[in-house]
Amino acid sequence: MVNSKPLAGLKILCFVENLYEDLELWYPKLRFIEAGAEIVVAGPAAGVVYAGKNGYPCASDAAIAEMHATDFDGLLCPGGFMPDKLRRDPHVLQLIRDFRAAGKMVAAICHGGWMPISAGVYKNIRVTGSLGIKDDLVNAGAIWEDAPVVVDGNFVSSRKPDDLPDFCLACIDVLCRQRKP
Repeated sequence: MVNSKPLAGLKILCFVENLYEDLELWYPKLRFIEAGAEIVVAGPAAGVVYAGKNGYPCASDAAIAEMHATDFDGLLCPGGFMPDKLRRDPHVLQLIRDFRAAGKMVAAICHGGWMPISAGVYKNIRVTGSLGIKDDLVNAGAIWEDAPVVVDGNFVSSRKPDDLPDFCLACIDVLCRQRKP
């Protein structure tokens, strides 16, 4: 029988801010919970309800400034207009660097790639993302691929909401692979 809770015992951090892409936050969040993971949604402030691009609300569980990569197994960077705001937050950038340094999953979809770009962690990493940030990815030293999902080590990236099924399967695979025996 296939393990229906392959992420049991794992904890994933997810960023939120106003104008996040609704599907790119909620689909993975619910899929990871379904697979047994604990999800902590962190925004600029704890307990604030942020509105997605399409108006769907998401309450933050915690403040980004209080988060530590050592407390998590992976990071989810949803897209929307939110990444353009959060990429300016030094705590966001340091968290991404810390996840990378620890060899933990850093997953970005669509414009979510802006945050790892600004953290300086994509040099020589194979990625994809929204066509709108392709030049930004290339200029950051990433190796661009136009594919529904690209996995390079512990980095997972996708282009758009239509890619979410492939994105989530790849994230689950990476999280299971990086789990210590």
